[in-house]
Amino acid sequence: MNTTGAEPTQEGSLLLDDQLCFALYAASRAVTARYRPLLDELGLTYPQYLVMLVLWEQDSISVRALGTALQLESSTLSPLLKRLEANGLIRRERRAEDERSVALHLTEAGIRLRERAGTVPLAIGDAMGLSPEQDAMAKQLLRLLTANVGHDRP
Repeated sequence: MNTTGAEPTQEGSLLLDDQLCFALYAASRAVTARYRPLLDELGLTYPQYLVMLVLWEQDSISVRALGTALQLESSTLSPLLKRLEANGLIRRERRAEDERSVALHLTEAGIRLRERAGTVPLAIGDAMGLSPEQDAMAKQLLRLLTANVGHDRP
């Protein structure tokens, strides 16, 4: 007998703890909260940090390519990029070969920030407490989930 008052349906349980979406949501909030004090020391928000990660990996990237890498629309990216530019970490310039395309480049300050940010992945890895195998498995499952949900499925 169900004592929670939640009636199961043919589609599945309606219990909060049975929802994968809630587990993902709670984990995302917890991880992002753990990043906050580390990124505050760098003067970055979490979304700005993601932008910087892409630029540290590949300087001189188009806004379109950055949006693709981060799975964000340009309307979401624009305010992030303006703040990073105002903080002197990046510069935006129109590409000579295509005036419609804007290239992003790290400034000297943006390049220097990379060294200070090197401790962030280690601190987050320690906070997560996963073995290297568990870390790899979690990433693999989350990428699979993203790919599956991103496609229309019957």
